[in-house]
Amino acid sequence: MAIMAALQQIDVALFDKVFHLGRGNKAMTKSALALSRSADGYLQLLAPLLVWLSESILAPTYVFALAAAMLVERVTYFVMKNTLKRLRPYDVKANFSSLIKASDKFSFPSGHTSAAFCFSTITIVIFGGVFAAMLVWAALVGASRVIVGVHFPGDIAAGAILGSGIAIGTASTLSLW
Repeated sequence: MAIMAALQQIDVALFDKVFHLGRGNKAMTKSALALSRSADGYLQLLAPLLVWLSESILAPTYVFALAAAMLVERVTYFVMKNTLKRLRPYDVKANFSSLIKASDKFSFPSGHTSAAFCFSTITIVIFGGVFAAMLVWAALVGASRVIVGVHFPGDIAAGAILGSGIAIGTASTLSLW
């Protein structure tokens, strides 16, 4: 238990630094809000539709792989979040208010980050090349969730590992390598 308490202290200290860095910069705050919203799930629905409509030879593979990975990711994230029940920063820190109110009560792992990394990783596996830049977007989504005050950095790290891991596992299972 001492290890968990020490990790919690480190996570809270990192949160304080990142949150206050963003709070002092209006452009960073606006960017964080926009990045956070960009991972609300619309891209994960729009991208496969656009790929399908493009009639790419890879469209069926992409749509199926993305749907499978996102289904596993959403179920795993939901079970973990509601089993571990880690409270959000605004529920832990006295006199603290986040820039947004999260849609659910618990914070670990970050669902926005997990979904962003899952979506990005599957897209990179299927299309490669320039799509590797999507990992930058996914990482910025994770950082934005700390800047807006709804996640600790540890939630983001767990979300990134969860989403990427599920995407890689899905790609391996479907023999996409």
